[in-house]
Amino acid sequence: MSKSVEFVTGPRAGRDTAAMESVADILERELHTVIVDWLARVEQEPDLKCIPLNFADRTGHLPHLLHDVIARLRLDAGTKAPISKAAAEHGDLRRKQGYTVAMAVEESRLLQVTIFSTLHKNVKNLEFSMLLPDVVTIADEVDAQLKEQMLRFMAADQAKQVAVKAK
Repeated sequence: MSKSVEFVTGPRAGRDTAAMESVADILERELHTVIVDWLARVEQEPDLKCIPLNFADRTGHLPHLLHDVIARLRLDAGTKAPISKAAAEHGDLRRKQGYTVAMAVEESRLLQVTIFSTLHKNVKNLEFSMLLPDVVTIADEVDAQLKEQMLRFMAADQAKQVAVKAK
């Protein structure tokens, strides 16, 4: 009697398939870690650090933005994602706090780096079949959120110009 031996190669070799998680599940589980890691990256950037904010003021928006990313990851393929209300509000807040457009872009870039670093740290648990599509979705969602923030920056600038002309 011969035994059938199955060889597993590739990214799943030597891994317990029962421990596999979706990208959304990992981000949800690691939400606090993403926020703490993002803050550490922000605090390394002199341009961002020059705006003195406490932990809540600096990170208070992140749970909402990350929940929007997680919700987007869980949408059925082809479903149009809703516009992030949290991102628009964050744009208003950051402008009032004295951020420039470049600073908001840098924060957004750091968010993507932090999310992808978190996924890398959890590579043993990742469900690889959806990894690349989910990375694309994350980048698209974070960029869409940045767009909403920039629209708020521009609207505030336009309103300011109108007010100056009205005087």
